[in-house]
Amino acid sequence: MRILVADCSVEYEGRLSAYLPPATRLIMVKADGCVAVHADGGAYKPLNWMNAPNHLEEEDGRWVVTNPRGERLTISISHVHFESEMSMGEDPGLQKDGVESELQRLLAETPEVIEAGLSLVRREFPTPVGPVDLLCRDGEGDTVAVEVKRRGDIDGVEQLTRYLEFLNRDEHLAPVRGVLVAQEIKPQARTLAVDRAIGCVEVDYDVLRGLESATLRLF
Repeated sequence: MRILVADCSVEYEGRLSAYLPPATRLIMVKADGCVAVHADGGAYKPLNWMNAPNHLEEEDGRWVVTNPRGERLTISISHVHFESEMSMGEDPGLQKDGVESELQRLLAETPEVIEAGLSLVRREFPTPVGPVDLLCRDGEGDTVAVEVKRRGDIDGVEQLTRYLEFLNRDEHLAPVRGVLVAQEIKPQARTLAVDRAIGCVEVDYDVLRGLESATLRLF
């Protein structure tokens, strides 16, 4: 993790253009390459960011971040107030609450609820940026990455997008498409998912539990 508190301006060029005029801001560069620019306010969301994979090139008084999609983030730095860098080690990951964890388990047992013909390959399939909740195959034999949330929002779409970028680099898995599954999916998240060709499926937790209870088991 590398952090800077600096006077800077930020310009984004991609599917749209955005500009942050000069001000004092926090700049974070994570170990996975993600670059985020924060203000001293506005809760947890950055003002602008560039997810991994990307390329950071440092010039005199300027950082230029680019990614394979042709997006470009230019951070012009006029003065650095503070800078620090340290290794944070491997993170154990988010421990999901009971409902979300149970949703994942139930869907792993009944993946056809998500999509007809879907079959489970593995739960918690590892990627360099975290595990995919469910890795599946569809009826055509293609790979499907499923991210399970209790409530689907934009962060869930961003998370699944990062997983897909890495999974599609594996020639044994590609092409890989994504599906966000939740009890409720926010309209903004659905709009972003559609833009990124990610499917959205809402499920009823109580119905899933009923399906489980109707399944005969030896133990």
